Formats: sequence, C-alpha cells, structure tokens
Amino acid sequence: MTTVLLIRHGRTGANASGVLAGQSPGVFLDERGREQATALGQRLASVPLTTLVSSPLDRTMETADLLLADRQDVDRWTDDRFVECDYGDWTGRSLAELAKEAHWKVVQSHPSAASFPGGESLREVQHRAVEAIRDWNADLGQDATYAVVSHGDVIKAILADALGIHLDQFQRIQVDPASLSVVRYTELRPFVERMNDNGGQVDALRPQRKRGRRRGSDAAIGGGSGA
Repeated sequence: MTTVLLIRHGRTGANASGVLAGQSPGVFLDERGREQATALGQRLASVPLTTLVSSPLDRTMETADLLLADRQDVDRWTDDRFVECDYGDWTGRSLAELAKEAHWKVVQSHPSAASFPGGESLREVQHRAVEAIRDWNADLGQDATYAVVSHGDVIKAILADALGIHLDQFQRIQVDPASLSVVRYTELRPFVERMNDNGGQVDALRPQRKRGRRRGSDAAIGGGSGA
C-alpha cells in the first residue's frame, strides 16, 4: 500500500485578501503561511517520507522548502500536473467580484461542467492530478510514504476521486492552507485516512510493526480498532 500525504501550501497574501491567484508567478507565503508550513514540517519530522513532489508555483515550492528545512533524506521533485487550476480570465480577480459572475453558480453547484474562460475545466484538473498520483504510486511502490504539495482545488479533486464521489460533490470538501490530508492506496481501493487536518497527531502515519493479519485492501467491518 502506498501512503500519500496531500499538503496544501501555506497562506499567501492573495489568500488573505481574497484574490484568486491561480497560476500567477510571484505569489509567496505571508508571515502566517510561513509559520503554518514550518509548524507542519515539525509535526511531520518523525514520518519517514521517501519523496516530496510539489507543484512548480512559488507558493508550493516555498512551502516545500519549509517542510524539508531540517530533512536532507527526502528526494524532491516537481510535477506540473499538480499545479493550480488555470482560471484563465478569472486569475487575479477578487472572489467577491467573481461571486457576482453567472458562471460562479456553475462552479459552486455543477463543477464538472465548469470551464474557466480562457483557462481549463475542473474535469481537466482532476484528470491530470489523479493521473499524476497513480503514476507516482506506481513509480515509488507499495511501501512508499510520500508527500504532494499542491493547491486547494487540486487536492479537493484528488480527494473526491479517492472517496469515490462525483466531481460535482467536491465543493463539500474543505482544504485549508497548510492542511494535511492522507490517502492510503491499496490494490482494491483508496482509504481516505484524514482530511483537512490542521493539528492532529501523526504517529499513525509512521510504519507500524506487522502484527497478525496484514493491513491491506479489505475494509474493517464494524469500523475496526483504529491505528
């Protein structure tokens, strides 16, 4: 089984001011965002990551730098498929202004039909991001625990796929800046182990000694005993 830690970048000035940054360059973490990423890196210090893969945008790269500040043992890569959605003509505009657009309701209630003017569709975002996850899972192997540093809508789209829900439901998922979501991929299905975690303990993410029946693709009937 492959364990994937999905990490949203820390807060940026654009986040704080309600601006849709999209794929704009030069968008960096603000002071709060740097604190968030540093704190998450400290929380994850005991988790033996094999690899960290990041979106190539400045804010995700900066988050990755802070996450790995004291770790030299983690291979680091970028993958364009984890980049933020191309919001096209919406990029750089305020969310308050965009909420008045007719297309806003489509994005909110029918995201599988949402294609941003001059940009890409949310279907395309989900396709490329999930394809990237599957490829990295295959490359790194069943025993890997690795991190992906990406963006809110991208992570929501990956989680929707892992949950087996339609993209039209992905707006029900919350992914805050510097939050941690975890998916364990097995031969039969993904298991979503946490979503939008902003401070929980992470001991359960460390490799556990195998005792008795190996933890695999079967779901525990009745809910199981937990980690």
